[in-house]
This record gives sequence, C-alpha cells and structure tokens, in this order.
Amino acid sequence: MSTATVTRKPRGADKVRPDLRTRSQRRRNAALGLLAWAVALMFFLPVAWMVLTSFHAEADAATNPPSLTAPLTLDSYREFFGAGGGASPWPPLLNSVGASLISTALVLLLAIPAAYALAIRPVEKWRDVLFFFLSTKMLPVVAGLLPIYLFARNAGMLDNIWLLILLYTSMNLPIAVWMTHSFLAEVPVSLIEAAQLDGAKLWTILLRVIAPIAGPGIAATALICFIFSWNEMLFARVLTGVTAQTAPAFLTMFITSQGLFLAQLCAASFIISLPVLAAGFAAQDKLVQGLSLGAVK
Repeated sequence: MSTATVTRKPRGADKVRPDLRTRSQRRRNAALGLLAWAVALMFFLPVAWMVLTSFHAEADAATNPPSLTAPLTLDSYREFFGAGGGASPWPPLLNSVGASLISTALVLLLAIPAAYALAIRPVEKWRDVLFFFLSTKMLPVVAGLLPIYLFARNAGMLDNIWLLILLYTSMNLPIAVWMTHSFLAEVPVSLIEAAQLDGAKLWTILLRVIAPIAGPGIAATALICFIFSWNEMLFARVLTGVTAQTAPAFLTMFITSQGLFLAQLCAASFIISLPVLAAGFAAQDKLVQGLSLGAVK
C-alpha cells in the first residue's frame, strides 16, 4: 500500500504572488500616469506660452530666444479691442457667434430626425445611407472651394453671413447624423412603442422620450458642431470681406506687410478661443457622458 507524500507550502507563500502582482500593477499605473501628464503638458505648454506672450510688448515678444522675464503689459489687449484706432473685433465675434449657434441649431434640427429614421425606425439599406453621409466628408474642403466661390459670386452671396451658415450646416450634418445615430440606437424601443400606444406623435416622442435619454449625446454633438463652426477659417477667409467676417478670419489682419504683430496675435487668439473653452468647460460632463454613451454594455 503506497503512501502519498504531503508537501506543505511555507507560511505566507500564497500572499507572495498577489503582492508581486499588486506592486507590478502599481508601477504600471504610475508609469501610465506619468505618461499622461507628459502628454498633457505637451499640449498645454504651447497654450501657456501663447497666453504669456500676449502679455508682453511687441519688442519683447519678437526676441530670439524669447524672454520669460520680460515685463508684462496689457497693450496687446487694448490694441485688440480697438484702443489704438484699429478695427473693432466685435462685428467678427458677433458673426462667429451667430453663424456657429444658428448652424448648430439647424444641424440638430436635421440630424435628430434623420438619426431617428436610421436607428429606431431603420429605412431600407440604412447602412448605405450612413456610408453616403460619411462619404461626403472624404472630399477635401479646398477641392470644393472654387465651385462654391463661383456659385456665391453668381448668386450675389459673397460676404453674406447666411452663406456661411448654410456651408457650416452642410459640413457638420454628416458627422452629426453619425453621432446621434449611435446615441439613439441605445434608446430602448419599448419606451417608444409605449409612447406610441399612448397616442404620442413623432415630435412628442423626440422631445419627451428620446431627448431626456439621449440628452448627453445630443449635447456632445452640439458642442462638437459648435467648435467646428467656430474654428472654420478657409471659407470665412475666401467668401467674406468686411460685413460677414468671422473671428478666425479677423486673426489674419495681424499678419501684414509691416510684419507679424506676435503679441497682438497671441492676445487675439486667446480671446477668440475663450468661447470654445468656456463652452467645453461648462458642458464637459455632458461631453464625456455623451461620448461614452453605449461604450459599456
């Protein structure tokens, strides 16, 4: 009769490997955290340098290498707001606000019903429809600049803010349909069917059933469309002059034949970027929640 040999593990041996795994996980998390901070600083330092340069005089901003200890002044901001007799920035800023807000509202007004038809009440070959929307973004913007310019000139719409609103709406509509489609696809169909049984119409379902559930996703879509419209400069630079000039096109006025007014350009860039930064900061929770909607099943 054979006897089995029983080997006992040293006391505490079961804790060795979990401790090693925990230490390794901590080191990995620390390394990833340092990498994230390094990447964040890479993106933040140019912005911080732009803000610091905006508070320098033109002579100090143009030095090479630039001086960190140069005296600070608000002259560039005074020049930006027209204290020195220059052009007023308020008409371009108001044009950008109007074009961005109106085009974003039009995009949502068109994209939400389209996404509803493609996600909740899918039409035939809805995947082909989505691909068609996406294919419109494959054409480089500069490739369509000349035909659009000729159309605007013949139609008498050059230097017209409504032309920019129409262009921004058409540019942002495909990405808005794609984003809202992914958000509306997460809405339970049973809720919509229950609302229909109660006699709710389409707009009632969109406003009272779908909007509260997909609200973060719709807010994220609106914010992205607003940022794209606010930052667009190619069409605004070519198709506008004085009346419909937007804020990004206004920045090019600081690059003249007399030279580059670097401090004023940095001050103008910082002020013009403030609305986008404020909108992103105010809706950051909706943006994160909307972009992550449907990511976890």
